[in-house]
Amino acid sequence: MTATIERTPAATIAPAAETPRQKATRYVWAGLRLALGWTFLWAFLDKMFGLGHETPAKNAWINGGSPTKGFLGNAVAGPFADVYHDIAGAAWADWLFMLGLLGIGVALLLGIGTRVAAVTGGLLLVLMWTAVLPPENNPFMDDHLIYAGLLAGLALVGAGNTLGLGRAWAKLPLVQRLPWLK
Repeated sequence: MTATIERTPAATIAPAAETPRQKATRYVWAGLRLALGWTFLWAFLDKMFGLGHETPAKNAWINGGSPTKGFLGNAVAGPFADVYHDIAGAAWADWLFMLGLLGIGVALLLGIGTRVAAVTGGLLLVLMWTAVLPPENNPFMDDHLIYAGLLAGLALVGAGNTLGLGRAWAKLPLVQRLPWLK
């Protein structure tokens, strides 16, 4: 005699209840996402309008200043210094940099396109790290690499779903067809 096993459809199985630790973890990642999003957006705003924190009003992009000239122009050592000196202040570099800061910052703050923001933000941060080689306070490690690693973590844990619009974003038809946009 053979026994038959009755299977319950997966759709009827209730998900396991979230533990307090899991909930706290989600909120920590969401908080880090918001903090890093604000970091990118603030850099954009300060460079665009010269809010006086790092960029004086006279050097604001809207006043004719270059958002890449100061940072890249100060790349005085390292294997990429000549490359960065050549592109410092170039209009195309200014536009790419500013659009990157704005897009990454807004995506992270809203919790949408977190994967794309993580990849582009990570690339931007690693390129910025290469401009400061060797870092001032460590043989190789600095905040650019730490932030790039944090961005990877944000994408891996789906940090846009907590305190963000990640779940709604993921339901959009375009994002359904192209899941890398999550």
